[in-house]
Amino acid sequence: MNGITSVLGIKYPIIQGGMGNISNAVLTAAVSEAGGLGTIGAGTMPAEEVEQIIIETKSRTSMPFSLNVALSVSPDAVGILKLAVKHKVPAVTLSAGNPAPFIPKLHEAGVKVIAVVASVKQAKKAETAGADILVAEGYEAAGINSNLETTTLALIPQIVAQVNIPVAAAGGIGDGRGLAAMLALGASGVQMGTRFIATKEAPFHDVYKHKLLLANDHETVIVGRSVGRIRRLLNTPYAGKLLEAEKQGLTVEEFAELTTEDIHKKGALEGNEECGFMNGGQVSGLISDIPTVKELLDRMVKEARERLKVAAALL
Repeated sequence: MNGITSVLGIKYPIIQGGMGNISNAVLTAAVSEAGGLGTIGAGTMPAEEVEQIIIETKSRTSMPFSLNVALSVSPDAVGILKLAVKHKVPAVTLSAGNPAPFIPKLHEAGVKVIAVVASVKQAKKAETAGADILVAEGYEAAGINSNLETTTLALIPQIVAQVNIPVAAAGGIGDGRGLAAMLALGASGVQMGTRFIATKEAPFHDVYKHKLLLANDHETVIVGRSVGRIRRLLNTPYAGKLLEAEKQGLTVEEFAELTTEDIHKKGALEGNEECGFMNGGQVSGLISDIPTVKELLDRMVKEARERLKVAAALL
């Protein structure tokens, strides 16, 4: 039995990553309807806006979904977590901060807790605190990333060896081959973000989706390293401006002003490559079509099963 599907009550062990302020009910519900775990990313949105997305998501699907709260990013993390309890959201994903203070109350309300981690130390602490599932995210992932810069391939087996709860692998996964590889490393499933951008249901600008289709194996760049705020973005003119600003020297406050969620929305929702950025993981180079979410998930699982059989035969 798969620990992730059992704990969450879903068909496939595939979780949608939080997408900050471009998060929406349409894609979240589509992932859940297709058998995965759709996720609403609270980003920096006020509680009122997040609540409307929760309500709309529940109107679109009766299947489980999650609410992702980046604890150090959200201006009202406590208020948004209260919404999870109020609306009986099946799961909450806690990232960018210490999940321990919030897990007991969420469990009291019957909410499953997924903790995003980037090291063995973080994983063991989250397990001790009571997390039900871990998402172990490697350096290949899109958007805000860990300064530890550990790759998914190295991270997953080390964490799996040290914890006793299910682990979903994140970073660099976009097809059945990636799913099979993570299962072989000991993970119970995967979390994906970038791959879900290039789906028919995803309400993002065609420029964003087209850029993913054209992406090669080195189409992403790391910004923010000079100020300790690592982000992986698609290589756009705006990303180039950020890199040039770092060369000239900028403060962490200036970097934060240049990477707000409003600027993220200009890139992802308006397709403005000059004035906004587009998150993208290293998996971007593997994306070659825009399927429906259901087609993507069904295809991934079928391919993973086939790849694991082929791998076994090679031995």
